[in-house]
Amino acid sequence: MTTEFSLNGERVTVEGDAQKPLLWVLREDLGLTGAKFGCGKGLCGACTVQVDGVAVRSCSFPLALAAGKSVTTIEGLGRDGLHAVQQAWVEMNTPQCGYCQPGQIMSAAALLAANATPSDADIDAAMAGNLCRCGTYPRIRKAIHRAAALLAAEQEESAQEIVPPAEELEP
Repeated sequence: MTTEFSLNGERVTVEGDAQKPLLWVLREDLGLTGAKFGCGKGLCGACTVQVDGVAVRSCSFPLALAAGKSVTTIEGLGRDGLHAVQQAWVEMNTPQCGYCQPGQIMSAAALLAANATPSDADIDAAMAGNLCRCGTYPRIRKAIHRAAALLAAEQEESAQEIVPPAEELEP
């Protein structure tokens, strides 16, 4: 079966079994190894990618469901440098071993795209499906709050760029 979808902003065509998990298509067929294999059952979140902006477990997401969709992996999250979530992870020294972090970051980015100012409860609910064996949950929560602040600052900065200074508005 031929499946076409957008991957990190570029159209891709994949030949293969429609039921093959997207994780293995990404890793084996397309060479993107950011999404990790953890449990193979969609329970740990290490394989999290975004499909049309929604965090999904790629180990249990069949290739056929990606047809015509937009898939974003950790490799494509920060198109022009680090995404605000990635920057916050660095600033807050969030990871320990790092194995689960691509999935954590992809889930956090999806959360912040849907909710720009999440509470701790919102974060805990959104991140509940992402397991961290090192127990960095408090740092993950702090990094998500930091990423929210970075995104808000980015929005404010781009809003100021759109509105010309008052002296430019006068005839």
